[in-house]
Amino acid sequence: MKIGGFQKFSLIDYPGKISAVIFVQGCNFRCHYCHNRDLVLPEYFSKTIPEEEIIDFLSLRKGKLQGVVITGGEPTIFPDLPDFIYKIKKMGFYIKLDTNGSNPDMLSLLIERKLVDFVAMDIKAPVEKYGEITGASVDKNKIIQSIDILKNSGVHYEFRTTVVKGLISEIDLYRIANLIKGAVRYAVQNFHPVETVVNENFKKQEGYSKNQLKDIEKKLKSKFPQFIVRA
Repeated sequence: MKIGGFQKFSLIDYPGKISAVIFVQGCNFRCHYCHNRDLVLPEYFSKTIPEEEIIDFLSLRKGKLQGVVITGGEPTIFPDLPDFIYKIKKMGFYIKLDTNGSNPDMLSLLIERKLVDFVAMDIKAPVEKYGEITGASVDKNKIIQSIDILKNSGVHYEFRTTVVKGLISEIDLYRIANLIKGAVRYAVQNFHPVETVVNENFKKQEGYSKNQLKDIEKKLKSKFPQFIVRA
C-alpha cells in the first residue's frame, strides 16, 4: 500500500460514524475535476506514510474512533489492500471504502471476506462517456459489474456522481439513474474549483447552480429510497 495522506478525525466521510481517513497514493483514472492531484499525478506525490504508523495510531484510538475510511487515489489497484484492511478490521473498526469501481474482482473479494462495511462508488458518467470524463481507457463492463456486485452485496453502499457544469448534463444524470436502477442510495455532489484539481483548466470551472440542483432533486428523488444532494 502506498499511503499519501492520513486524516486522524472526521465527522463527514463515513455516514453516521466518527472516523479516520486514509488516502492512498495512485489512481488508474485522470478525472479532470478531481481535487486530489497529489494522490493521482506522480509529479505531485509526496513522501509516503508507513503502514505501521497508521496501525500504531489506530491501535490507540480503539473505543474513540468507530470507523476508518480508505480512499484516494484508488485503493483497489493495490493487491495488498485486503491484508491491510484485515489489520484494521481486527481492531474492531468499521471499514468504508471509496472506489471508482474499475476492479470488480477486488471488490468481490473484499465483500466475500467481510472486510468492508460500507462502499461508496463513484459513477463518473453514463458508461459511453467514461473515457471522456476519466481521461483513461476504461472497461465499461467492469463498471457495470461493480454496480451489480454492490446492489446484491448486502453491505451498505452508495453510488455518487460529481456534477460539473459543461461536463455532466442533466440528461447524463438521468442515464446514470437508469444505469444504477434499483440502487438504495444515490448522491449527487456539486463540483467546487480548487487549486489542486488534476486538470488546471478546471480551476475556474463551475458546478451546478442551486436552482439546477433543486430541479435535479425534484426529478430524481422518487427513483431511489435515499437520494442526496451535496451542494
